Parts: sequence; C-alpha cells; structure tokens
Amino acid sequence: MAEANINTPQNTGPAVSKDSLWYVHNYIVLIDYYDRTISRIAARCVRMGNIALEEYKFYPYILDVLEEICDTGNYILEHKELHPYVEKKIAGGVAALKKNLSLYQDELTNNQSPEMLRADPNETQKLNEVMSNFDKAVDPTVGAGMNIDDLMNKLMSENAQNDSENKQDQS
Repeated sequence: MAEANINTPQNTGPAVSKDSLWYVHNYIVLIDYYDRTISRIAARCVRMGNIALEEYKFYPYILDVLEEICDTGNYILEHKELHPYVEKKIAGGVAALKKNLSLYQDELTNNQSPEMLRADPNETQKLNEVMSNFDKAVDPTVGAGMNIDDLMNKLMSENAQNDSENKQDQS
C-alpha cells in the first residue's frame, strides 16, 4: 500500500503509512476483544462445572489471540513513528503499552502449548542444555540398536551378575 500523507498528531515528523496506523488500531481492538472473550469463556467454564480456563476445549484460540496481541504490540514498539499515536489513543501512552505488553507476553509464555514451544528457534539449544545434565553412565537406552542376540546375552549376563550379588548378600 502506498505511503499515506498522514503526519503525527502534531503535524510534524515523518509520514506514517495507513498500514502502520492499522497496527495501533488493531492493538486496541485486540485488547478489547481479548478482555471480552476471557470474560465470556470464564462464564462458560463456570456453567460447564467450574472447569479451569485451561481445560476449555477452545483454550488454544485464546493463546492465539494473545500471540497476535504480542506481535502487534512489538511491531508498535519497534516503529517509533507510531508512538505519538499511541500517546493519543492508549491511556498511559507508550509506558502503559510496554507494561501491559509485558504482562501479555508473560501470560503467553506461561501458557504456551507444545506446538508453540516447537516454533521457538532456540528450542533445540534449550533441549540440549537440559539433556546434557543427565548422568550418561546410567543411561537407560544403553543397548538400544543392538541385535536381539547381543541384547539377550547382555541381559542374561546382567541377571547372572545380580543373582551372584544377591547370593553373596544372603551369605
């Protein structure tokens, strides 16, 4: 879309595209929609036997809305030319946007689904860090990939060793 001839509210500074202004408007609409949706679903959860919000069958949709809020808010923060509009349209301005966005991001992070976690580009690194803390000397997968004869010989040998240790303990 072409750059609109729209300036900041004070009519100074660089022109802002209509596409960029859409992000400010969409953020405000998303926040209102999210609040209304949470209220409605919470009421449904009570009527459904007081189930937890996380147990609601469409809960992933709530996370999707949260993700959209976070993406939109981050776009606004990255584009400083939108900040004068934020000051005018959002109570508390950019400071409030940052504070609320941080809360939404924490909520999203704390409730991410496994599918969302897999989309994390650092997931492999995080998984490797967790897995590297295990004692590999007692790895339960030792022997995986052996042919059946080698595996059976190994198990028979371990059983014989355990039997002899048990006999020695009983003596």
